Amino acid sequence: MPQPTPGKAPLFTVTADTLVAVDFGPRRRTRPPGPYRRLFTLPGARAFTAGNLIARLPMGIFGISAVVMIAGARGSYALAGAVTATGLAATAVTAPWIARLVDRYGQARVAVPAAACAVLGSLALLLCVHYGAPDWTLFAAYAATATTPNTGGMSRARWAHLLHGDAKALHTANSFEQAADELCYMLGPVLAAFLCGTFFPEAGTLVGAVLLPTGVLLFAAQRSTEPPPRRRSPAKAPLRAPGMPTQLAVCLAMGAVFGALEVVTVAFADAQGHRSAAGVALGLQAAGSCLAGLVYGAVRPTGRADRRLPWCVAAMTALLTLPLLAAALTGSLPVLSAALLVAGTATAPTMVTNMTLVQQRAPEGRLNEGMTLAVTGLLGGIACGSATGGWVVERLSPTAGYGVPVTAAAVALLISLAQQTRDA
Repeated sequence: MPQPTPGKAPLFTVTADTLVAVDFGPRRRTRPPGPYRRLFTLPGARAFTAGNLIARLPMGIFGISAVVMIAGARGSYALAGAVTATGLAATAVTAPWIARLVDRYGQARVAVPAAACAVLGSLALLLCVHYGAPDWTLFAAYAATATTPNTGGMSRARWAHLLHGDAKALHTANSFEQAADELCYMLGPVLAAFLCGTFFPEAGTLVGAVLLPTGVLLFAAQRSTEPPPRRRSPAKAPLRAPGMPTQLAVCLAMGAVFGALEVVTVAFADAQGHRSAAGVALGLQAAGSCLAGLVYGAVRPTGRADRRLPWCVAAMTALLTLPLLAAALTGSLPVLSAALLVAGTATAPTMVTNMTLVQQRAPEGRLNEGMTLAVTGLLGGIACGSATGGWVVERLSPTAGYGVPVTAAAVALLISLAQQTRDA
């Protein structure tokens, strides 16, 4: 038998008739895949996510593009704001109805024609502005864009279908979707401003009108991951489900936070003589939320979602005092931007937890409708927050305006605490 070399471990050790140990040297340890990598190993997940991101990007493009296009051609920001506000109001009415049809007949059968109608509305608005049509035609054309399908809600519904029973993976999926929302709302306005400013005022609307149907068609083509439709769901309406009114009220208050932050930040930057820098400041807030959402999705949440929500909202309320303090104590736009970046880190965890509760409390077979109602609540809150923030800015000051999002977040905290007390 071979003798081992002195000072070296034997390559193998053999007894008379049995192999005792074999050492082939150091082994490479394979690191287990992370939560996001495991998420996208599901068949069809990457395909429907790619299509959904393309379809979701125009959500941040259309509004800014419409304002630039109308204000540039008609010389009236008041008219542009009124037209876009009409579109938001029409969306609040139409979106739940579209979502109900999605639950009943399937995503592909409803989303594609709904997106086609919205694109026609955008193109009609472009033509009316370009050829000097009467003002009322702008309102009618932009109202048609309210049929834009809630692709973010449909994507979350697909994850809920694919990950049924896996709460940890669904938490990661919801965190990714929230980060995607923040990314699209961060990049959309920047892309719209670039297109309209670099080429021609209608360029942003045209690009959005191409991206929306392209993304929806790619998304709808992934039929293997689509939740099965429920033609006749016996479930009650989402508004009547236990706990749902509370979640929608939280969405309304959260929307007021976002609407007020946008208006007040623009006003603050304008007072500093750097109105164009407002986009950078708001982009940093969205970036902080996006990064926090990805980190939040990678960690394992502890406790029930309804117990976590008040803590998340409390953290958001506390961090929103930072922009108020930065504006009041320094008056510096760079310091304010840094404060918005930090404050944004509480947004995604709060929204993820809230949307998780919406998913849990929405009646079976009416998930798209429930999540779309949550989005509608956010839109209504954005409108209220924008109006309130603008009123405070005009009558007091932009610095005082930062008290509006803090107040709105505190209202959301009180609502969530009241619901937790009722559930206890």
